[in-house]
Amino acid sequence: MNDRRMPAEPGPRAWAWRWGPDEERRPGLPWIGIFLVMFGGLLLLERALPDYRRLGDVAVLAAGVASLVAWLLRRSSIALYAGAFLTALALPGTIQSLGHPLGPGWGTLLFGLAFLFIAAIRAAQSGGVGWQALYGSILVLVGGSVIVKPDLAGIAWPIILVAIGLLLLLRGARTR
Repeated sequence: MNDRRMPAEPGPRAWAWRWGPDEERRPGLPWIGIFLVMFGGLLLLERALPDYRRLGDVAVLAAGVASLVAWLLRRSSIALYAGAFLTALALPGTIQSLGHPLGPGWGTLLFGLAFLFIAAIRAAQSGGVGWQALYGSILVLVGGSVIVKPDLAGIAWPIILVAIGLLLLLRGARTR
């Protein structure tokens, strides 16, 4: 008689998370630990030396670029999203800290470009065009309108919403 229990049979079960014998599944370096040490050190340096206030942006940019490199090596979706968004988050502050003032709208534009970058990667990997392309397009349009013509930005968002609503209505009417 077999002592193994079938999944439907009642009784206690134990589950454990282990690395297992496949050592190649383990990451080579503890990236999160390295990032936390560097980021914490830069934050302490920022507190000690007020002239280096923008160093945090550089640290976040470094984390974003490191995540993108990790994505290139491992093709992890989390690394792709983290890299794209951290880079978009840190670029405006980093550019301003280099002495190039940016006006409003650049953060929105860069986040839109990050979404479009993710959508392009998804499409290139035969994943089709996903929601990332829609969000990216909206953010690029809104951010771009704020940069190019700030007074147009007040009506850009309602126009985009009306256009998306019309597209959804037309698409729904065609399927019926």
